[in-house]
Amino acid sequence: MVKPALVAAIVTGLLWLPAVSTAQPPLAPPDDAAMEEFLQKGRIVRTRSAGKGVTGSTRATLTLGDLTHDVHIQTIDESKWEFKSARGTEFNFRDKWHFNIAAYKLDRLLDLQLVPVTVERRFKGEAASFTWWVDDVLMDEGERLEKNVAPPDGRCWDDQMQLLGVFDQLIENTDRNVGNVVITKAWRVWAIDHTRAFRHSKVPAKPAKMRRVDRGVLERLAALDFDTLKRELRSYLNDSDLRALLSRRDAIVAHFRAGGERVLYDRRDTAATCRATPPPDFQEPPVIKNLRD
Repeated sequence: MVKPALVAAIVTGLLWLPAVSTAQPPLAPPDDAAMEEFLQKGRIVRTRSAGKGVTGSTRATLTLGDLTHDVHIQTIDESKWEFKSARGTEFNFRDKWHFNIAAYKLDRLLDLQLVPVTVERRFKGEAASFTWWVDDVLMDEGERLEKNVAPPDGRCWDDQMQLLGVFDQLIENTDRNVGNVVITKAWRVWAIDHTRAFRHSKVPAKPAKMRRVDRGVLERLAALDFDTLKRELRSYLNDSDLRALLSRRDAIVAHFRAGGERVLYDRRDTAATCRATPPPDFQEPPVIKNLRD
């Protein structure tokens, strides 16, 4: 017969043993290559309207292995000699899903990390762009402005928005609006929907929007060449598109080099949560002279 004192000692000893956790460690977020594979191979289990925009895009839920995630599908492919809108008249108008993929690939060439992973895939018999649906969305820029929500870290916010401004001038995005700038709970900025980009202007349309630039991005921008762009983007942009892009690139690089050190900065990790308060030494830099002047 086991003595009560021995039982008590055993129980007391067990109470001091470390608890064994049965919880699984959190999965690391998939990288670009894993997202591309998912977008290419995932099985569509549900579709519905994306809810915003005027191109009739689709939100779909895909599943592959243990992963289930939403995607944004766009099949728009329109070209018009003349297009009239509230913004005015545009000639040689193009609204194409192809440009979503070109924007993603160019974003990664420059290491901007502003455009979600996007691939080409067929949807209901049509060629389309499939874009990873942004996770942990807090709001879009329109909602932020409407609610007058200030970013928790002004410098972190401005670093990201300055890069977005440069990117939009580079690709000549004629449809950037507050609804397609998405903000996550970590205050990371994502730019979506680039179907009305890659026009043929030789210089940026709004150079005043380009006040500052990360010096690493500027170096990569200056190093772009036709052969690299042709290799990476030839399925989505023609030679005229590429030459116009490089012409705008030349103007952008000259624009920032004229500003010297005062317009350069070293970007922090925009994937990390922005700090609660901006650094005390942050000041708005001056606007550089307009390229058209």
